[in-house]
Amino acid sequence: MLLVFISIISLLSCNDSKSQKNPELSKSIERGAIVYEDFCMQCHLPDGKGVPKAFPPLDNADFLMTKRKESIKAIKYGLSGEIVVNGETYNTAMAPLGLTDEEVADVMNYITNSWSNKNNKMITIEEVSKIQP
Repeated sequence: MLLVFISIISLLSCNDSKSQKNPELSKSIERGAIVYEDFCMQCHLPDGKGVPKAFPPLDNADFLMTKRKESIKAIKYGLSGEIVVNGETYNTAMAPLGLTDEEVADVMNYITNSWSNKNNKMITIEEVSKIQP
């Protein structure tokens, strides 16, 4: 729990001015930090760097930042098969996490606005709900 608190505090201190001007996004990012710690951090690590050749990075990840629908779908339904992230091929299955559409939106807002990532367009529950398997 302390790690969640520290993560949220550090995230809030480094949020860009856009998210601070959007209280809805800031709240989503805060909730997403908790989802990340509970479901994602074990593989993608606290710094979002992932594990080379096993689990792709989320920090500065071209796949995450340019393939929005595919990234949402992977979190919502799981992922199997090869993907290429920053020129590296990964082929480790990600099981479906059983998250609600709100939790998927929140964790996407967290990871796309953490570390070196900056997302100009908030991911909404409505957007997530439209993603089909």
